Amino acid sequence: MQTVMEKLMGSHYDFDLTYITERIISVLYLSDLDEQRYSANLKEVVAMLKSKHQDKFLLINLSEKRHDICKLNPKVEEFGWPDLHAPSLDKICAVCKTIENWLNSDPQNVVVLHCKGNKGKTGVTVAAYMHYSKISAGADQALSTVAMRKFCEDKISSSLQPSQNRYIYYFAGLLSGAIKMNSSPLFLHQIHIPALLNYQSAGGTQPSPKSKMLCVNIEPALLLKGDILVKCYHRLSDVCKRECVFRVQFHTCSVHGSQLAFGKGELDHACTDDRFSADATVELLFSSGPQRRGTHLSTGNDPGVSEDYGTADPIVRWDSYENFNLHHEDSVEGMCTQSSPKPVACQATRT
Repeated sequence: MQTVMEKLMGSHYDFDLTYITERIISVLYLSDLDEQRYSANLKEVVAMLKSKHQDKFLLINLSEKRHDICKLNPKVEEFGWPDLHAPSLDKICAVCKTIENWLNSDPQNVVVLHCKGNKGKTGVTVAAYMHYSKISAGADQALSTVAMRKFCEDKISSSLQPSQNRYIYYFAGLLSGAIKMNSSPLFLHQIHIPALLNYQSAGGTQPSPKSKMLCVNIEPALLLKGDILVKCYHRLSDVCKRECVFRVQFHTCSVHGSQLAFGKGELDHACTDDRFSADATVELLFSSGPQRRGTHLSTGNDPGVSEDYGTADPIVRWDSYENFNLHHEDSVEGMCTQSSPKPVACQATRT
């Protein structure tokens, strides 16, 4: 009689199951998989895991909470965060500790990394744990480290966003001592973004303006601490729609100095968009206090650029991600609930 494992491996399913090491397993699902097919695949995966590992597996969910996961397996830890984003440094540390504690509690225990959507979240987790496990690694850990590195290089690296790579670098640097923590106050005064010449609703290009940079003034200065996400959108003319130009995440502990610059290759979304100039740079300007001082601050925009800091137009507002894990993806309430919007700092328009 065929075992559940043999049936599973001999059939076609809409997921990718990989034993990264003997004790760390990855299960990846496509984000657009419909509910019925996803549920059927999930049941098969759980049945296989139970037949092979009994009750010795812990499922770490890197995506949105779901009722069906908890019903099929009571041992679930929720560490989800939005697709294509980096998790907070605290979350990276917490998931690494959870993996370590579970694996150390019983030599038969295994960890299952569950991810529905972009596989970059699995890559961040595996890469972070690879660095984390080196701290107390013995000779027996060397083979697992090689296996985790190979998994990331072969299956994940091309899917990682610049911010995800940045947070892996942060975490590894903090563990090794290569990155020194900055605990000084950090006030954001300005954001400089390149003039977006090629972002037009009809796909056209505007004539080159005199100014190649737009300056967003933050007044009063914004005190930053911890994990920061900056998003820039282009508003499409004639329609109430917009598109993301770039997204960037960073942590204030790594900021030393009054300026932080990101080139095209360091910006999520923009890094693969041909419309974003290859030599364009996004700059954030800081100081250690709320007062505006320092020659690095710009005097403002050219006369042809208008700024609106108090607009109530819903097109320049966005939902916060802080309520990401307050609902379940497979609940009616969860499918209809949205988190409270937070206003964008400024809308700049070139006339």
